[in-house]
Amino acid sequence: MQPIVQIRQTPALIGLDTTAGKLSITQPKADLQITTTPGELSIQQFEPEMTIDQSAARAAYTGGTYREMSERIYSGVEQLWLQGIAKRMEQGERMANFHKPGNTIADVYGEDWRPVSYPEVRGPASVDNVHIDVRVVPPQIEYRKAEVRIEATAHKAEISYNPASVEVYLRQKPSLSFIPPELNVQM
Repeated sequence: MQPIVQIRQTPALIGLDTTAGKLSITQPKADLQITTTPGELSIQQFEPEMTIDQSAARAAYTGGTYREMSERIYSGVEQLWLQGIAKRMEQGERMANFHKPGNTIADVYGEDWRPVSYPEVRGPASVDNVHIDVRVVPPQIEYRKAEVRIEATAHKAEISYNPASVEVYLRQKPSLSFIPPELNVQM
């Protein structure tokens, strides 16, 4: 038999101890500044304007102004004068035909005893003699819209980092041993 050399080996063992890394990120809230200018509404309302014209009613009650009365009298006298001429013409024709019955002097001039009325100095009476004019003035409306201003100030993020650590150590040394065979030395 042959002698055999034994080789014994123990492996190396490495130990690792780790601590985890830490990452921390914080960011403060942004600062907001909000300013508001309120809207403004301005309404200006005016009184309505009313015009009342009573000159036609005054003319119907009292005759109106001196000028208006004079114009009515003048135009009325002219009509009366023309009517008087027409009446005299008709009376003259009747007198020319005095031989016809009913055309005697007493018949023709006997009816002429009524007085002639003076021309009307007043204007005509009517429900439309008073003129009312109402003028509505529209309101003035002014509007200024509201304004909002927003200013934001952002803050930088705060980042802190603690790195991980690794500790490497030798738990067991490697070894190699040779064991020789037992030799029998007796011979």
